[in-house]
Amino acid sequence: MADAVVNFLVENLLQLLQENIIDLIKGVEDEFKNLLEEVQRLKGFLDDAAKFHSESSLWDLLVKDIQKMVHKSEDVIDKFLVQAKLHRDKNKVGRFFDMGHLAVVRALAADIKDIHEKVKKLREDNKESFQPRPILDIPKKGHEVTQGPSLDDDEVVGFDEEAKKVIKRLVEGPAESLAIVPVVGMPGLGKTTLARKIYNDTTLSFEFFSTIWIYAGPECKIKDLYHKILKHFKKNIDEHLDEDDHTLAKVISGFMSKGGRCLIVLDDVWEANVIDHVKKVFPENKKGHRIMMTTRDGLLAAYKNAEPHNLKFLLADECFELLEKRVFGKGSCPDELKDVGERIAGNCGGVPLIVVVIAGALAGRSNTTDWEIVERDVARHAFTVNKNCGVFVEMSYDRLSQEMQTCFLYSGIFPRGFDIPAWKLIRLWIAEGLIKPQQSSTLEEIAELHLNDLVHRNLVILLEKRSDGQIKTCRLHDMLHQFCRTKAADKWLYQEISTTADNAVPSIQDPDTCRRLCIQPSTLNDFLSTKPSAEHVRSFYCFSSKQKQIDLSPNDIKLIHKAFPLMRVLDVESLKFLFSKDFNNLFHLRYIAISGDFKALPPTFSKFWNLQTLILTTSTSEPTLDVKADIWNMLQLRHLHTSIPAKLPSPTVTKGKSSSLQTLSMVAPESCKKDVLAKACHLKKLGIRGQMASFLESRGGISNLEELKCLEHLKLLNDVLYMNKTIQLPSAFFRLVRTVKKLTLANTRFAWSEAEKLAQLESLEVLKLKENAFMGDTWKPEVGGFSKLRVLWIERAELETWEASNLNYPILRNLVLVSCDKLNAVPVELADIPNLREMKLENTIKAVKSAKDILLKKSQTVTFKLSIFPPEAESNATQ
Repeated sequence: MADAVVNFLVENLLQLLQENIIDLIKGVEDEFKNLLEEVQRLKGFLDDAAKFHSESSLWDLLVKDIQKMVHKSEDVIDKFLVQAKLHRDKNKVGRFFDMGHLAVVRALAADIKDIHEKVKKLREDNKESFQPRPILDIPKKGHEVTQGPSLDDDEVVGFDEEAKKVIKRLVEGPAESLAIVPVVGMPGLGKTTLARKIYNDTTLSFEFFSTIWIYAGPECKIKDLYHKILKHFKKNIDEHLDEDDHTLAKVISGFMSKGGRCLIVLDDVWEANVIDHVKKVFPENKKGHRIMMTTRDGLLAAYKNAEPHNLKFLLADECFELLEKRVFGKGSCPDELKDVGERIAGNCGGVPLIVVVIAGALAGRSNTTDWEIVERDVARHAFTVNKNCGVFVEMSYDRLSQEMQTCFLYSGIFPRGFDIPAWKLIRLWIAEGLIKPQQSSTLEEIAELHLNDLVHRNLVILLEKRSDGQIKTCRLHDMLHQFCRTKAADKWLYQEISTTADNAVPSIQDPDTCRRLCIQPSTLNDFLSTKPSAEHVRSFYCFSSKQKQIDLSPNDIKLIHKAFPLMRVLDVESLKFLFSKDFNNLFHLRYIAISGDFKALPPTFSKFWNLQTLILTTSTSEPTLDVKADIWNMLQLRHLHTSIPAKLPSPTVTKGKSSSLQTLSMVAPESCKKDVLAKACHLKKLGIRGQMASFLESRGGISNLEELKCLEHLKLLNDVLYMNKTIQLPSAFFRLVRTVKKLTLANTRFAWSEAEKLAQLESLEVLKLKENAFMGDTWKPEVGGFSKLRVLWIERAELETWEASNLNYPILRNLVLVSCDKLNAVPVELADIPNLREMKLENTIKAVKSAKDILLKKSQTVTFKLSIFPPEAESNATQ
């Protein structure tokens, strides 16, 4: 199989050549076109090789050679681009390239051609090693798995309540129809263990005439599956071995029709068609047959049942109980090991597989020092002592597309346990060139689909959703994080700079291959003390989960700029950043995330012609950030995030190509001029913060919003510090923002009588009314309106009486009330909204009783979630 990382590198090199070849090759067309052709040939071979799998060690070596050659080519081209940029900036005229430059380009083309000939010969000489990949991906050689991991019955911990819930669904489900109960969770979480516990439960032997256990696995063949089921009814099945699937299904159905209801447990399901074929063996006798399935794939589980059973992680005390059983059997953990043992159990992240593996490493060891060594890095230790940890993750990894494999591994750049903002991960994937463009979707949309897919496959943990249901924050489990770090290091995707066991000064391991550096804040000073210099490095990351900034000297900060002259991605928000002359020459930067005492964005930022995402967090006391850079000529800039409102310059040229900006997280109202918004006509997300009174007037900036034909998310955050007059929603507002799907208002202090006007926004799906967005004690909307509203959020309102019905918000799904302490009741009529599934009350004590009434009414027909905070109020809300 063509290595995913290498294929993506070659694609990026090809794109780099195609995008810049016109600027580079004036007078030397033949040399660069020849290089482009050789790269295209190599890319064609890799695409072809992806259809095959190879066990050849020679192939692995050639993959590394290709990777080195791609890196070398990128370095040469990027350096040429910098030199050409400086050449043009000095207004020099004449031939830029000399014979030395041309010799390098010709040598690169020859080297790539030589590699292509080598791989071609390897394919010809080792045809047996390059076989077509099967339709279903299978585990790699040496990684054969015939059955998912499970624990002995006497070692099952933490699954009693889980088992009761699933058994209840199996027993009490629809009496006359076939029902499917999926159990879903990440690799190693104990799905097979839970399934075995349920399968062996005596309750089921009374409820079901037949119970059948089948391991499906990633390479499941339907005929083999039918043979396994048939063996339950008939010992000798020789006469059925040559029968087709349809005949086998009818034979099995005949046996089933003679008995009572049947339960088939399908362990480790990877494909939907497995369930579809098993359903065919059940007779139409309305006896209430059941299928229980375990899977890692949340989409597959939800496809078979809209409400699958999501297996929980073990609690810390359950992990310790399991660890104690595995290490000491029927004995107990000695007192001197108990504290460190509990810490180790807590570091297993609630995954039974990790607990069991670590217990195996600790068995027979009674030395506290040995246990403390394991405690320092539980996940890494688990991968070291038992290959199964990696194998079970690899089974999921191998089934990802090449693009998603690289995206998944790349997610490991964040520190272990880091809460990853989804928008940041998506921006970084794009800046790193991991997302392939498609005509029908934006890069951001494609990346968001990839992230959702990784969550559905239980390779990334969903922590928090946005109000529109999309992922807000996510995390890699420690076991998956270790897999990503290990795999990424092997593929030279990135390197973690950390202190070694002997406390040696951290350094770059392989200066010829390392392209991305992830560094812990605690080791940054030691690393910079080595005065690193590495032009091959393209990305530099220093993440910190703590809010406190790291203090570095100005010279150390400037050293980062000088050390990596070809850098594309710089994310160092954990540092107090300073600009320098060397920073201004980082022309290849695509992504910048920095923080400091910024009062302005200097004009030198205009030089960053490749910049896509700029994130500026400033600690200045100034009310606004003065953008002096000509951002309108930065045609690649897609997202500008600032922590305070930005004052934008007017475009120097109003005609010509429009800006690529999709996000302006926060701008001052006075910046929303007609020429500015006309230039930023592709904006999807816009946040406006400041004194909104003049902006909302009929002759104010509000009318300029008509320039934004793609606007989907709009925030209006009013600064009330010097507010001296009442402001109103202008009548033109609803005509100007008809495309808006998500609207957030804060401190606008409109009258509640105007709130119903928002119903005129026919695209509105999410409405957030925060911090006195509307004033008054009564809201009584007229019948009708809000036809697409799914989420309603009201925060810090003086509202006392709210009269509404299902007709006002016909498809509302989520209702959130925060600090509405004067609100007497939530309209009970909202219980009649068919789609309403979730309600959250926080510091809204008076309305708790009415919320409980809605819960009682809704729970009779659908699954409904009610969350009430603080806890003392929540304890009164029983379902």
